[in-house]
Amino acid sequence: MAQKLESNFWNFLMSDENDIIQDLILQGALEFAGIDIDTGDVLYNFTDKLKDIHPQLHSEHSKYFAAETMALWENGFISMDITDTNPIVTLTPKAFNVDEVAKLNKDHQYTLKEIIRIIMKR
Repeated sequence: MAQKLESNFWNFLMSDENDIIQDLILQGALEFAGIDIDTGDVLYNFTDKLKDIHPQLHSEHSKYFAAETMALWENGFISMDITDTNPIVTLTPKAFNVDEVAKLNKDHQYTLKEIIRIIMKR
């Protein structure tokens, strides 16, 4: 069974990007979130179903987001209690400083933008 999952995951990663997105949407693991106002790109959110549908993708995404969030915390853009299992994230004044945000690499800028978008949605 584990080998079959690995094989399916590998095939999933090797698929055309549009096929991957469509597959995840049809399975309920991905949902439309909006349009990026800077780039015009379509934004998606993973749902809780991703954990069951593609555990490896869920794990990799979780690790990536945790690393990105930790970098923003270490650089003073967000505040959170890192000892809490489900920390509440708040923005610091530095997150609104255009010059400071511009110093971040593109991945960190994108993650910060997503965190701001999620907080504003509440």
